[in-house]
Amino acid sequence: MAALAPLAAPAEPHAAAGTLGFRHDTASGLWLVTLNRWVENLSGLVLAADVGVVFASVIFRYFLHDPFDWAEEIARALMIVLVFFGAATVLARSQHVGIDLFRRMLPGHWQPALIQVGHWIIAGVAGSLLVSSVLLLVDTYDQTTSIGLPQWLYVYPVVFGSLFMTLFGLANACNGPRRVVIGTLAACVVLPAAVFGWNTLLPAHAIPHGLLLAGAFVGGLVLGVPIGFVLAFSSLLYFLSDPSLPMLIYSQQVMAGTDHFVLLAIPFFVLAGLLMESNGMSSRLIELLLRIFGRVRGGMGLITITATAFFSGVSGSKLADIAAVGGIVMPAVRRTRQDPNEAAGLLACTAVMAETIPPCINMIIMGFVANISIAGLFMAGLVPAAVLALSLAVLAVIVGSKIDPDEAFPSRTPMLRLLGGALVAIVMVGMIGKGVTSGVATSTEVSAFAVIYALVVGGLAFRELSLAALARLFVRSASMAGSILFIVAAASSVSFALTIEQIPQLVSATLIAFAHQYGSVMFLLVSVAIMIVFGAVLEGAPALIIFGPLLTPIAQQLGVNPLHFGTVMVIAMGLGLFAPPIGLGLFATCAITGTEVREVARPMMKYLAVLLVTLVVLVLVPSFSLWLPNRLGL
Repeated sequence: MAALAPLAAPAEPHAAAGTLGFRHDTASGLWLVTLNRWVENLSGLVLAADVGVVFASVIFRYFLHDPFDWAEEIARALMIVLVFFGAATVLARSQHVGIDLFRRMLPGHWQPALIQVGHWIIAGVAGSLLVSSVLLLVDTYDQTTSIGLPQWLYVYPVVFGSLFMTLFGLANACNGPRRVVIGTLAACVVLPAAVFGWNTLLPAHAIPHGLLLAGAFVGGLVLGVPIGFVLAFSSLLYFLSDPSLPMLIYSQQVMAGTDHFVLLAIPFFVLAGLLMESNGMSSRLIELLLRIFGRVRGGMGLITITATAFFSGVSGSKLADIAAVGGIVMPAVRRTRQDPNEAAGLLACTAVMAETIPPCINMIIMGFVANISIAGLFMAGLVPAAVLALSLAVLAVIVGSKIDPDEAFPSRTPMLRLLGGALVAIVMVGMIGKGVTSGVATSTEVSAFAVIYALVVGGLAFRELSLAALARLFVRSASMAGSILFIVAAASSVSFALTIEQIPQLVSATLIAFAHQYGSVMFLLVSVAIMIVFGAVLEGAPALIIFGPLLTPIAQQLGVNPLHFGTVMVIAMGLGLFAPPIGLGLFATCAITGTEVREVARPMMKYLAVLLVTLVVLVLVPSFSLWLPNRLGL
């Protein structure tokens, strides 16, 4: 991963804690530092306000029978602020996730110029989004929503968020040797002008819009541009190259990608998980597990598997889970003289195992984009996750060794405190599971309850989180959520462009013909392979956003249950996300655990092989995915 005023810094979960990507030893730099701090704080406040609105709405609806008609509209408007303001703060710290492996394969003396081009692309995308959103604002200023709220309530956050991204993007782009900065800027202006001139002067030989989209996508990946901006850049070139598409539609499609109430569950569950980590619940639970399993053969591996599965039932974010578990397990691994590379490899694989444990963010995204019941997907993922966990546990016991639990922690916490912390955490997981499966509340409403529970009960039980630390936690959560949801927003614009190009119809026809010739099982296996490959290249969520709506209708035509299909697709995406050599999740795991990818890859391969074999079994036996939903009538 890059780290030079980095285009794409390691995807660590505490995005707001990084170093600013631009210089802050000048007057303009200090001004930008102050601006970023204000935007971060505002993002944290917006997240807190959104939690309050949703929680109050639930209380008034279910307990006082007096619902707020405006609550969902306000919550969605606040989420748009969260997405674009949060994404701007992550850009200021150069921590949007991306892969620079392809760029590093090119000659070393090219690297400064290539990185600078990437920065100009980011600045150009942000500036274009700003122009487009202003046009959209003018066009919709007199319009109102279905309940009479002004439409500009949704557009202004995009305007100001893209303005902040433009400022931070330009600051990053200008932070380099003057000759390289000017030279790469000239190249970035000349090349698009040449393409535009060619298409204008020679319309009979114009470069197809779809080819420009694909070229921008591949070029952005090679340059190591963050995934969200690769997607936004691809769709931007498509919109610019087609004069029949008004420019305001670009920002409209980007905004539409996050203007959905169900997606609010993502930042809420992320916040709940980080609250649980920060108030001491996670450390108490892991220490309790270590005392129980520590002397068992492969005990450290069993603890890692169990802890990751447990925390996945709270946060929904795999990187947050890895940070919570790795931050406690890895020091214990080193104190007990275990192999940290082996432990890091297993930790990354447990994230794959936990991809379908509710309330997984990627399950929410898959359900949203493919129109599959999210509650059904949550239940469909539990048994496959248990099968994957059992497979990893068997291997961990076979290759593992015993440890002395007394060496794992510098001091022993009293057993009563450990049991209390575990009980509070278990109640929280049970509350989330019951809320999602009962149908009493939506996943978004359940996630708001989880945040309030972690704040109130966790705070009263442990009292380890000061007001200042709590404020920082909201800022971190807002930045992390902004980073995730900006990718969703950018992928939405790409999906729109692909629909215009009729790519879904082309893919559908090809795969249906393939399935009729080779059967639905082969179609499932090919779909799994697609998701593994693009899960690695696209950072997971964009792969689901692009391929979920394409493949799910085909699967349904072939008689494949959508709950089964969605479950195996999410697992396959996770396998690609954490697999070497380019899986972004593996780079993030190594950054969190203080290990090197090349050292972790070899011991990790046996765990990945077990996961792959188990995934094939899950594909071939749909009962693993469908047993629980069928029992619950979902």
